[in-house]
Amino acid sequence: MRTATALLRFTGQVFTPYVYVPYATLWVLSLEAAAAAATRTPWGPGAGTAVRCASAVLVLYWLRVVDEQKDLDYDREHNPDRPLVRGTVTVAQLRCAMAGVVVLLAAPNAALSPVSLLPLAACLAYSWLLVVLERRSARLRDGPLLNLAVTHPVQLLLSVYMYVSLTDSTPVPAGWQVLPLLLVPACVFLHFEFARKTRRRSEPGSRTYSGVIGPVPSALAALGWAVLAAVAAAALLPDPRALLPCALTALPVAVAVRFLRHRSAAWPVPAAMVFVVGFLSALLTSALLIQSADPGGPR
Repeated sequence: MRTATALLRFTGQVFTPYVYVPYATLWVLSLEAAAAAATRTPWGPGAGTAVRCASAVLVLYWLRVVDEQKDLDYDREHNPDRPLVRGTVTVAQLRCAMAGVVVLLAAPNAALSPVSLLPLAACLAYSWLLVVLERRSARLRDGPLLNLAVTHPVQLLLSVYMYVSLTDSTPVPAGWQVLPLLLVPACVFLHFEFARKTRRRSEPGSRTYSGVIGPVPSALAALGWAVLAAVAAAALLPDPRALLPCALTALPVAVAVRFLRHRSAAWPVPAAMVFVVGFLSALLTSALLIQSADPGGPR
């Protein structure tokens, strides 16, 4: 009972449902609809979609639990209000939560698509391996760019899980479109990641990208990832109806111009969040429009 109470408090502090659940759901729905539209395969959300959405939420929760442990030494110095530092939750209780996540992921995915357990397990194992790597390498732990390069494959593995599960359990065929399909959510995430860590001035010890490469290159990188997401979406769905997500790049362009003209001290995080939600929603809408106009069969 004490562990359950502690985990509920921890979850309420670090895993806001109205942020993570819509994000995971949009991620899954946009990926599935885009994969179906790219192959001209009829698609509609079903039980498998629900399993993938729930699994994505659980994996994101797992990553938050892992990050809480991975960043403990840093948080003791820079973020003393974190739950693990304050004693709201213990490491042992977080390990219980991780065990629970594994159980909740295993059963439904094994029934739906046993082969999808491979990328799913790789995602969980790799994220936990990062804890060991960061404890042994100060360069990896304290270098924002190197850390991002090493940790980002976790996001890619989660997309791979969604794609493998989709193509293994539905008529949607696997094919060349997997490359731009995986690139889209990766670029959307990287835009948000760079945007939230881009500031005009970075305090010593802060893990910002602008503190390493400078505010202008960091802002251009945030903008570049948004543009690359649009390019990948256009390559995935070469159809006029796919221009809808591309139009969303107007937002990061406007924010970047404002930042580069010294009119803002930091890239506003709400704008980055709006882009993420808007882009994935637009990609989903475009895919559904393409399907409704040409449901056809596999190309």
